[in-house]
Amino acid sequence: MNEVHSLQEMKRIPSELLQERLEVVKQLSADELELYEISKDKLTGDHYLHYAYLHKQVAALGPESNGVETFHQLMPLESDDVLAYIFGEQEFAYPAAWKRSFLRNGPDGDYVWFDPEYTHDEENSEAIANELREQLLRFKQSSELTPEGVSKLLQDLDRTRDRDHSE
Repeated sequence: MNEVHSLQEMKRIPSELLQERLEVVKQLSADELELYEISKDKLTGDHYLHYAYLHKQVAALGPESNGVETFHQLMPLESDDVLAYIFGEQEFAYPAAWKRSFLRNGPDGDYVWFDPEYTHDEENSEAIANELREQLLRFKQSSELTPEGVSKLLQDLDRTRDRDHSE
């Protein structure tokens, strides 16, 4: 007997597997470019917020291309989230409501996990690096090139770094 695995336990998921296992529970919204719906894994009962969008390319990829690609994303949901989305009590729009790991399709037809926190961490680290760079530049241009000035600079740099780790 085959053991059923949650999609959340898999690293790469073929699109064919998703098509077999997922069924639409409720469409939340749709227009000519975007679609939001709640889907359910028929084998495990897990629910997902499905976001699909059309991307129109300005420069088509070739004569047989129509310049349109469809992208899909699936975010795992807790039971409370499912009810909140169905009853319109919770925002579901991408990217604002997509704060946890979700599946997104790639060029090979497989879905892989994407963690949006990574981009937030990267942006935060870049901001801290810029602030540290500015502090060093101000110090270099100042007349505080004394042991006390260096000590104060190091303390300021430590405070900036520590502030980053406390967020």
